[in-house]
Amino acid sequence: MTENNDTKTAVLYNASCPVCSYEINHYAQYSQNKALPIAFDDLNDSDKLAAWDIDPDTAARKLHVMKDGEVFAGIPAFIVLWQDMPRYRWLARLVGLPGVHWLACVVYDYVLAPLIYRWYMRRLRRGTA
Repeated sequence: MTENNDTKTAVLYNASCPVCSYEINHYAQYSQNKALPIAFDDLNDSDKLAAWDIDPDTAARKLHVMKDGEVFAGIPAFIVLWQDMPRYRWLARLVGLPGVHWLACVVYDYVLAPLIYRWYMRRLRRGTA
């Protein structure tokens, strides 16, 4: 995490991925404008990544969020992040509903995250990331 405070929310994301950085930059700007205690750590910064105790490949596959010392990945990570942002609390509640949560996890874990990860890896191999 950017600061050594277990109650602060921290987001680990891939700033080299255009999809990831676009979405997270939006959240970071919103958080900054509202002075929310959320840190945004780029997994490509080895010092910041080391604090997470997650290897770069695992970190690149899904969004990770740390709250109260606990690390969440995928849709649960988004829910934790959204809960800390007033504008998105409704989305956290919606995606937290049992059927919606299950569907969101399936779509994110088996469709969206793998597609974004493969696209990112292809860009890395081509040297465009």
